[in-house]
Amino acid sequence: MQVTMSLSSLVGTSAQFNEEALRRSLKTILVYAEQDVELQDTTFPEQVQDLVFNLHMILSDTVKMKEFQEDPEMLLDLMYRIAKGYQNSPDLRLTWLANMAQKHTERGNHAEAAMCLVHSAALVSEYLCMLEDQKYLPVGAMPFERLSANAVEESAVSDDVLCPDEEGFCTGKYFTENGLIGLLEQAASSFQLGGMFEAMNEVYKILTPIAEAHRDFKKLANIHSKLYDAFTRIEQQHGKRMFGTYFRVGFYGSKFGDLDGEEFIYKEPTLTKLPEISHRLENFYCERFGSAAVVMIKDSNPVDVSKLNAERAYIQITYVEPYFDVSELRHRVTVFERNFNIKRFMYATPFTPDGRAHGELHEQYKRKTVLTTANHFPYVKTRIQVVGRHQVVLTPIEVAIEDIQKKTTELALATIQEPPDPKILQMVLQGCIGTTVNQGPLEVASVFLSDLADPEKTIDKFQLKLRLCFKDFSKRCSDALKRNKSLIGPDQLDYQKELERNYRRFTERLAPLINMAPSSPNGLSTRNRRNRR
Repeated sequence: MQVTMSLSSLVGTSAQFNEEALRRSLKTILVYAEQDVELQDTTFPEQVQDLVFNLHMILSDTVKMKEFQEDPEMLLDLMYRIAKGYQNSPDLRLTWLANMAQKHTERGNHAEAAMCLVHSAALVSEYLCMLEDQKYLPVGAMPFERLSANAVEESAVSDDVLCPDEEGFCTGKYFTENGLIGLLEQAASSFQLGGMFEAMNEVYKILTPIAEAHRDFKKLANIHSKLYDAFTRIEQQHGKRMFGTYFRVGFYGSKFGDLDGEEFIYKEPTLTKLPEISHRLENFYCERFGSAAVVMIKDSNPVDVSKLNAERAYIQITYVEPYFDVSELRHRVTVFERNFNIKRFMYATPFTPDGRAHGELHEQYKRKTVLTTANHFPYVKTRIQVVGRHQVVLTPIEVAIEDIQKKTTELALATIQEPPDPKILQMVLQGCIGTTVNQGPLEVASVFLSDLADPEKTIDKFQLKLRLCFKDFSKRCSDALKRNKSLIGPDQLDYQKELERNYRRFTERLAPLINMAPSSPNGLSTRNRRNRR
């Protein structure tokens, strides 16, 4: 601990330190440990090796920080690694988490700044519970898991290795009850600035028992006042809240050094478009490597590294969305819940058997790639490494089912929206039964369901599912038309009649395709089976 703190002081405060001399010193310590015969049968040499490796990483990352001042993601990555290097020196880790929170605040990343403060509070709580046995205080880092699944990282090294009452250990102003309160109040403020009002509630669930234990009614009044404001904002902004936008970024080429072959999920500000992040990263790396050396890969297909030019630096950027399986979606109901504590993301790549991206309906496949990150978003940094990948290939009829389900969901949401928005409702209706797009759903039905007219044809599970999707889609169109009729004025009656005519034509042409009675696996039509019964 003392050696780590000394190194931190040396490289953090002195601009004149000799990096090469420091590296020689670390290597010498390693040699002494390896040559100490008396200790060869103990774990001491291995512990020294771990210590020296950690110090070497801290030194390298601290030096690199000067090089990457203009690269916000890399700068935060380095600060994160340095903070991680100080895992056994809580005072220093707290300092670096505070530095990271400051950087995020300067860039307007309030959710990430809040997470730095949550991690700091979890760290303080972990050591505070060793020093003070107060029932109203959170017991270690675990109670912070509801705020962030990442908070358990702050679980302390066992107290037989580190004891918080040692001299010079946990001596900072934050390693007190008031310090903990201060960190949590700052976190709540940052969550408020980031529009994450539900997270404020979780922060105050930790602060409220402390205020109650001290009978601090003024503080309790203040807490409930802020919660009232937070809950009111949630209600007022219902249906209008938006959070970060996510992109997968892959780096290929030796010019990237440590980043070569790595994939990350980047969290960008709300409504960031693909060209925006693409231009930002392209411009930055063109300045570093030269414009001739940087190549932006325009598609989302798997990258064959063996076909790349070793002299070039390749970047592939793909828009991704948070991914949840069916069971998760039952619990993640609100837009906040689908943007908080998330670590799986998905992107889809259309393809055809002959290699083209797009083709006719009957040959249009889709590859869904689900990526898993090392940590949950939001985190103490805005990019997180991808550590897992899973792919699923959808057949053409499955692609069609997904498309109709998506349109149905859009219709349902536009119909039940409160307060109603006639412009959005009409735009969605136009996209489903407008004259220019009417052919889309009908063509899908024709391609995948027309062969059911053959009495010898046996319906498969996907055709059955597609028929049910069309019935639901048709019902949602009808509901949306009725809703629109109740919202429009006299000036839009002709438009309403036109939509209704389109809908009638649509259902008339769709009916033979979705209402026919195909053969079941035993060769009898469903109608014949009913008659026989």
